[in-house]
Amino acid sequence: MKVKRIIANIAASDPAAADSFYRDILGLELVMDHGWIRTYAGSADMNVQVSVAAEGGSGTEVPDLSIEVDDVDEALRRVQAANLPIAYGPANEPWGVRRFYLRDPLGRLVNILQHA
Repeated sequence: MKVKRIIANIAASDPAAADSFYRDILGLELVMDHGWIRTYAGSADMNVQVSVAAEGGSGTEVPDLSIEVDDVDEALRRVQAANLPIAYGPANEPWGVRRFYLRDPLGRLVNILQHA
């Protein structure tokens, strides 16, 4: 048996409220919409991973999601243009990533990162 993918499920009373972040900021495509559930996806192949953590690194809170991008500074520019508050960073971490945290429209702490 092989794990094919892992899907993050985020509880929300209004799933469409996530569009402004996951579609407009991150550029993900809405690939499924049943009203009660909306699924966003990108075109890149991804590895299956699950992280279990006592902290988020550098003394930060454990984020609900970590999203790796190919240009963290462009992601930061989009977030700043949308006037979304940054919860942490941007920071160049000693383990080789550049990242920042923010809260999505549903209140989830999201770690946006790029490997150096």
